[in-house]
Amino acid sequence: VQLVESGGGLVQPGGSLRLSCAASGITLSSSAITWYRQVPGKGLEWMSGIYRDGTTAYAATVKGRFTISRDSAKNTVYLQINSLKPEDTAIYYCTTGPTRGQGTQVTVSS
Repeated sequence: VQLVESGGGLVQPGGSLRLSCAASGITLSSSAITWYRQVPGKGLEWMSGIYRDGTTAYAATVKGRFTISRDSAKNTVYLQINSLKPEDTAIYYCTTGPTRGQGTQVTVSS
């Protein structure tokens, strides 16, 4: 099982990004996928999850700004992030079970 995140970058406050989590060795539509983020020196913070039945969940701190979705044909899960804030700056990881990708850096700065 391998997960590969992409889509991070440098964006101004108020901007948007769509992060991707592409999977191999696993069918994402049959799995629970979660997104975490980590600021250097701090622990992992759970952001969002999408589950086998398609239900989604969000951390209270990001609900309304983050949207998780799944494209079964591409075996990819997305995390749309709107109205980005400097405090959203972190490395974002997708996970399934014990597997975690390498992460994608999101930097929000003017």
